Formats: sequence, structure tokens, C-alpha cells
Amino acid sequence: MKEILEFLHKAGVFYLATTDGDQPHVRPMGFVMDYNGKLALCTNNKKAMCKQMVANPKVEISCFDGKGKTLRICGKVAFATNAETQAKALEIMPALKKIYSVGDGVFEIFYLDEAKAVCAGLGGKPQEVAI
Repeated sequence: MKEILEFLHKAGVFYLATTDGDQPHVRPMGFVMDYNGKLALCTNNKKAMCKQMVANPKVEISCFDGKGKTLRICGKVAFATNAETQAKALEIMPALKKIYSVGDGVFEIFYLDEAKAVCAGLGGKPQEVAI
């Protein structure tokens, strides 16, 4: 888990893919934290992204470290929104306080269940990385 979080933090921006029916949608993300040993992210429950994850919880994350390595993570979304997880997210990334607050009714925390990660380098063999 530590290696995955470090990779995502160093990348700074990573991309989360969801689907709307048979149409994939990809958007940049920048927040991630450890939630009981799972990768946790956040969103606004009014956004299409959240509705798409409710309809189809299968998602994938992709990022590049700028030095030739890529990381792909797939899993199923499970929501973990409560005052504790919201407060932890705001503590980790204070910039989120500009748009969210604990108990505001829109701030959602979700984690990836059954997550699998694969790291690959240019020309190298992809390797599974433990989450």
C-alpha cells in the first residue's frame, strides 16, 4: 500500500475511469489516502462521476511517474462517507476545505475494494504490486 500511495502522490495527478453505459469517462484526480488499508478518494455526490460509480462500481486508475513507469489500478468502489473519513481527508488535503466540509451532504469518500495494481516500465514486463 505504501508503495502505491507514494507513486500516486509523486505523480500528483492520476486519472480515474468510470463508465456511463458503454461509454468510458476519464477524469483527473489528485486526492488519495489510506482508509483501513484501502485506497480512498473523494468526490461530490452531485457529479456524474459519483452516479456512474453507483450504477457500475468497477473503476480503473492510471498514472505516469514522468520517468517511464506507469501504474494501473482496478477495483470496485465502496462508499465510506462519514464524519471521520471526511475529517481525515480534509486534514490530509486542506485545499479540499474550499469546496467541502464534514457533513455538508455532498462530500463523498469512497475506497477501492478488490483492488489490483500493475506497474510497468518502458519495455519492461508488467508486475503486480500489492495493495
